[in-house]
Amino acid sequence: MLRNPYLFACVGLLALTTACTTTAPDTREADIKAVKAVEAAWVNDIATKDAEKFAGYYSNDASLLLPNAPIISGRVDIEAALRPMLADPNFALTFQSTQAEASKGGDFVYTVGTYSMTVSNPKDKKPVTDKGKYLTVFKKQANGSWKAVADMMNSDMPAQAERPQHKARRPATPHRRARSRHQR
Repeated sequence: MLRNPYLFACVGLLALTTACTTTAPDTREADIKAVKAVEAAWVNDIATKDAEKFAGYYSNDASLLLPNAPIISGRVDIEAALRPMLADPNFALTFQSTQAEASKGGDFVYTVGTYSMTVSNPKDKKPVTDKGKYLTVFKKQANGSWKAVADMMNSDMPAQAERPQHKARRPATPHRRARSRHQR
C-alpha cells in the first residue's frame, strides 16, 4: 500500500522538475539580425554629422577606445569627443561588420568589421582617408533596443612616428679626443 504513494510522489516531483527547467528559446540569430540593423541605421545617421544622434547609439555607460587616445567613458563624454570630429567638413565614416556573435543568454552581441574614415589633414586641410577594423560590443537594453557598450577601432595604416627625426650628431672620433688631451 505504501508503494503507490511513493510512486505518486516521485512522478509529481519529476513533473515539477520538468516544469521548472524550461529552456529559454535560442534568439541568437534574431539578435544578430537586430544588431546588424542597428549598425546600418548608425552608418546612415553618421552622414548627418549630428553628434547627439551619433552618440545616441551608445549606452549611458559606454566606453569608446580610439587610437592614440585615452578611453572615453559615458555617452555624454563620447558625444563631446565626437563633436569636433563631426564638425570637420571632410569627415565621413562608413563601417560594415564581417562577423557577429550573440550570447546564448540573448543580452550581448559583438561585431567585428572594417571601416573607412576620412578627415582633414591638420596641416593642409586636405582629406585623408584611414581604413581599418573595429570591434563593437552591444548590450540589449531594458526596452529591448541594442546599444553599444564598448567600441574600438584600429587602423590598418602604418603607425606614424610620434617625434620628428633629428639629424644624428657626428660622434667625436677617438683621434680628436686623443689630441685634445695632449694639447692640455
